[in-house]
Amino acid sequence: MSTKPSLAVVERLYLADAMGAPLQARLRLSLCAGQGIVGDRHAGRRDWPGQNLTLVEAEEIENYCLSRSRPIDLALTRRNIVTRGVRLNSLVGRRFRIGDCLLYGIERCEPCRSLGQRLADETFDVPAVIHYWTGRGGLRADVLSDGAIRAGDKLEIVDTSGGLA
Repeated sequence: MSTKPSLAVVERLYLADAMGAPLQARLRLSLCAGQGIVGDRHAGRRDWPGQNLTLVEAEEIENYCLSRSRPIDLALTRRNIVTRGVRLNSLVGRRFRIGDCLLYGIERCEPCRSLGQRLADETFDVPAVIHYWTGRGGLRADVLSDGAIRAGDKLEIVDTSGGLA
């Protein structure tokens, strides 16, 4: 008996319009090629590779929250796009499409000290948080085409070779 492959979808969308500003949940994000999310604090910046857009797996956030007996909060990691049904680490070096937008996976989005500080508590310090999220922190991506991404959109891999063709 064959099983149907799981569907990779966008679970949630977020942006923050200024450094340290609260995340704003959105049903739709407008993206601009080479710039990122219109209205986001990182739009148009090039301080590090893949700064246009960040993605994280809903399953990883849920696992973390359950392991720490915390309420599930999909905004926890402050990533722009929360996905379900896809291993984002496998998208490094690959083109993929969400909604109208063509994207390119630049690198894993490893945890930083600020994530560690936000999630640390009396039983799980900053280094422990960073260690937990290493390899699970998501993906940094560049935006290759203008368009929109909506909650519920499918994520589809465009190339299977692992290269930017």
